[in-house]
Amino acid sequence: MEKVILIRYGEIHLKGQNRPYFERVLLNNIKRALKDISGVKVLKAQGRFYVENYSDEAAVVDALTRVFGIVSISPAYKLDKDFDTITQYAQMIMKDFIANSQKDVLTFKVESRRADKKFPMDSMTISRELGGRLLRQFPELKVDVHNPDMVLNVEVREYTYIYHEMIPCAGGMPVGTNGKAALLLSGGIDSPVAGWMIAKRGVALTAVHFHSFPYTSDRSKEKVIELARILTRYCGSIRLHVVPFTRIQQELYEKCPDEQLTILMRRSMMKIAQEVAKREGAAALITGESIGQVASQTVDSLVVTNAAVAMPVFRPLIGFDKIDIMNIASNIGTYETSILPYEDCCTVFTPRHPATHPRLEKIIKSEQLIDEEVLIKEALENIEVIEL
Repeated sequence: MEKVILIRYGEIHLKGQNRPYFERVLLNNIKRALKDISGVKVLKAQGRFYVENYSDEAAVVDALTRVFGIVSISPAYKLDKDFDTITQYAQMIMKDFIANSQKDVLTFKVESRRADKKFPMDSMTISRELGGRLLRQFPELKVDVHNPDMVLNVEVREYTYIYHEMIPCAGGMPVGTNGKAALLLSGGIDSPVAGWMIAKRGVALTAVHFHSFPYTSDRSKEKVIELARILTRYCGSIRLHVVPFTRIQQELYEKCPDEQLTILMRRSMMKIAQEVAKREGAAALITGESIGQVASQTVDSLVVTNAAVAMPVFRPLIGFDKIDIMNIASNIGTYETSILPYEDCCTVFTPRHPATHPRLEKIIKSEQLIDEEVLIKEALENIEVIEL
């Protein structure tokens, strides 16, 4: 007998002839997530992954719940294919479950799967016989096949696996199976959530942050680095590009109409992010914009912003309410960092009455008032790259 963790994956089953590729990427991502836990082994057999040889179950479970592509996991006992042994461990599991329950009468059912057809008992027989033995051993038990307090699972494969917990995980697709995109990462609540959502669909991330020193402090930059670090728990390594943005903002502030500043800054950011994306082999940009949340996120403003770049722009939060975004941020662990009260470049030189219905031709005319090409080239040449 040994303890193992069963790993289940979902959408990969639908990939047909490409399934082995997705499984290989997921396997590598699992190994990466567990690399700091000594002695762990990750194995594949019969459409499942298994984690073995671990001493810290809580650490393994915590890491696996954040790996995109995993639907659920179960700590399990790995046993020989002997029904008396299966019964022994089923009774042990049930004894612990009863001891930790506050109820006088507990309901249960047994679910069995016999992948090894050479095993002499079929699935229904395993469930019926094991359930009967448990009822005789524990008089406080009652069978409920519809809404039981506990489901005891038995899987007869190359070994027998017995468990009762099914821990939900992040789901989605393995990171790295759907290309790469560049995330415009501010210090706010929205952009880390947007990056997390796109990474969940298998997209690898690189990140771009705009820093306006001395108007934004080193503390604000450290905040963004920490947000990127939190995202790496889900999507692996991220290369964070910190772009010096002060000169561009100053030029826009001094030479362009005040009400256009927000849109002009957003377009400059998009142009720079597109160039970073090209360097990184990314095929799209990601932003945390949501319709109507601020002046730069009206439909007219988003159309003008999009016109600055040729790349697709993914906006996974586009129809979300702020409370929805905040809930996701809390669940993924970015919220507490995002609300730290350090300024970001989007709060610098904010116009008093920003344009909410900008016209593209007027914005382009205003861009001609500055030497944008030179300024963007200078910003790109002075990017700080941080490996996370």
